[in-house]
Amino acid sequence: MAELLADLTPRFGVPVLEDAALVTTGSPEVVMSTDGFVVTPRFFPGGDIGSLAVHGTVNDLAMMGAVPIALSLAYIVEEGLPLEELRRVTSSVAEAARACGVRIVTGDTKVVGKGAADGLYVTTTGIGIRLPGAAPAAANGRPGDVVLLSGPIGLHGVTILSTREGLGFESELTSDSRPLHGLVTAMITAAGCGVHTLRDPTRGGLASALNELAAASRVGVELEESAIPVPAQVAAACDLLGLDPLHVANEGCLVAFVDPAEANAVLAAMRERPEGAAARRIGVVVADHPGRVTVRTLVGSWRVVDMLVGEQLPRIC
Repeated sequence: MAELLADLTPRFGVPVLEDAALVTTGSPEVVMSTDGFVVTPRFFPGGDIGSLAVHGTVNDLAMMGAVPIALSLAYIVEEGLPLEELRRVTSSVAEAARACGVRIVTGDTKVVGKGAADGLYVTTTGIGIRLPGAAPAAANGRPGDVVLLSGPIGLHGVTILSTREGLGFESELTSDSRPLHGLVTAMITAAGCGVHTLRDPTRGGLASALNELAAASRVGVELEESAIPVPAQVAAACDLLGLDPLHVANEGCLVAFVDPAEANAVLAAMRERPEGAAARRIGVVVADHPGRVTVRTLVGSWRVVDMLVGEQLPRIC
């Protein structure tokens, strides 16, 4: 699992999950995260398993308010994988790391027999330095906080599914895989500890991310469906396939609970960044119904937004 158990105290029957772990409390604070990537297909519109591995770990560090400084890289290679494909993935890792300003400092490669793996698995571990004044945590949400979303949802999951199954949507869709540490730096610079929580809604989508934060913080979340940006192509694909866009995975957006006094400044800072140009308010944190997420629908009624149960879209990261 991508998240590490940062707090083993049960909250609503589950432990608090963080995207990364704080491993020192001195100055500067060091943050660490590790993640495995098994996506299929390995190459898709907007990225591949190599760039995804870099972005995924960089973003897990960023969700703890950290700037990445170094990554390790490990391959599990199935016998018979074309060497040219391995070179292509490695070049993508290097390019993504350079773009993120992070170094690959160590690594390992293991080869397993034919049929023991699906071509190639990648594991990355990252360390980062927490930004001064940053203290985001899953349990830090407070009633009155504004819920901010950095951009459209559902692009990665639908792109992967369409490419894998040959559904045809990939001609109009591109994964949103990208690094978010620059966006987080802008948010922390604008509001410091006023940014209470950060989470990138990957597997399980926005719904699962918000349910995790609501449970950890012992608060409720109320969303406005009309404010949640779902691209038309994603909405069409989800309607056809019977999926809820709120449950579809993302790899290049984040959701945050922000002090209401700082929300306008944070939103403005987000919109100055390309990865946050479409940022918007999508809801509010409330004291009512702690641990539960609800959404006001387009017709004005309310419905409960549950966590994803099971594997709706397997092998998407």
